[in-house]
Amino acid sequence: MHLTAKLRTAACLAVAVAISPLALAAGPSSASPTDPVKPAAQPVDGSTNVRVDGQRIILGDAPASMGSVEVRQRSGIANLAPVRFASAASAVVVNYTAGTPDRSTAEVDVRALVKDRWTEWTPAKAGQPTALPDASDQVQLRIIVIAPPQGGSPWISDVSVQPTDKAAESRMTIQAAPLKSHVFATREGLVGGTTANGHVIASRDHFVALPSRRGLASNGSGSYTVKVCTASRCAFEPVWDVGPWNTKDDYWNPGATREMWKDLPQGKPESQAAYQNGYNGGKDQFGRTVANPAGIDLADGVFWDALKLTDNSWVDATYLWTGDGGRGTVSISSGYLNVRNSASSSGAVVGMAGKSAQVTVECQTTGQSVTGSQGTTNVWLRVHAGMYVSKAWISAGSFGAC
Repeated sequence: MHLTAKLRTAACLAVAVAISPLALAAGPSSASPTDPVKPAAQPVDGSTNVRVDGQRIILGDAPASMGSVEVRQRSGIANLAPVRFASAASAVVVNYTAGTPDRSTAEVDVRALVKDRWTEWTPAKAGQPTALPDASDQVQLRIIVIAPPQGGSPWISDVSVQPTDKAAESRMTIQAAPLKSHVFATREGLVGGTTANGHVIASRDHFVALPSRRGLASNGSGSYTVKVCTASRCAFEPVWDVGPWNTKDDYWNPGATREMWKDLPQGKPESQAAYQNGYNGGKDQFGRTVANPAGIDLADGVFWDALKLTDNSWVDATYLWTGDGGRGTVSISSGYLNVRNSASSSGAVVGMAGKSAQVTVECQTTGQSVTGSQGTTNVWLRVHAGMYVSKAWISAGSFGAC
């Protein structure tokens, strides 16, 4: 996608890390099940361009960065340590005070640990119930502050989160199977640039961009992963950037829980509707005329190497965090893992999986013995019809036989 037709978030932006439940307090809070919990006003790993002044978390001093020729902004994120309630709750009330001078914005997002996985981030309006996808006793908050190139700096203070069972609007759901949609993919490029989570883009890199921060993984994390397939190849890649076109188009969610464009069908990007049907006057959320229907951007290694694309193309994308199912995590120090057409390292390469990405696991079989980060094993995992990876490089439990 051409630079003049892209929205790139500020280079300094990063996102919360997918902190393991083991990093949480060993026991539940001693407070009453309905008492508010006040996380320390101290950003944890993954935070960027914020400073702390007492209970205030304030946008830092990094200069504005150009996301495209039309959008410049200063931005930062503060990830707060996860908190544990005395018992599970179906919703939470997040309270905070915000200061937003000079057309700036400040928001607090929440996510929950459900079935040992973090749900996607949901904006929480101060003082109002925010539904969790399922009952959970562990949640995490993050603060996002964004401002124009000049002017005052937004801030958030006095943050607390309180479990509640009161009715909340538009509960997100975790489906039996993750959503798959047919979307137009464009090549991101921008080698040497910085993604929305602070990753510096390398040559032949492996990640994707989606047009909403709700599914943005932290740098180095695959907590939010997309499986992208053509007719003959598949790639499993972490979501490390925001774009193309929009920044609040979580089109993989149903209309009732979608952040914007609630009248569009689930799985259809706003840019596609604008380009094909003249939706929103043919413009994106920033008023720019949409020049193509792109709903996902692919880093060069995904575009050229994993999927063997030569031009922008329609693909099938599966948003793994939206559903249940067997999963494993790619455990490599850098680069990518080859996906093969048989349970052998001599099998033809039919795709790739990026560092830290999650892979779907349909079943396991025996094959060539391989030594990797997880030891030596002859177990191979089927991650898609006719596609296998060695469990020597995948952190995962055991699965049924193929």
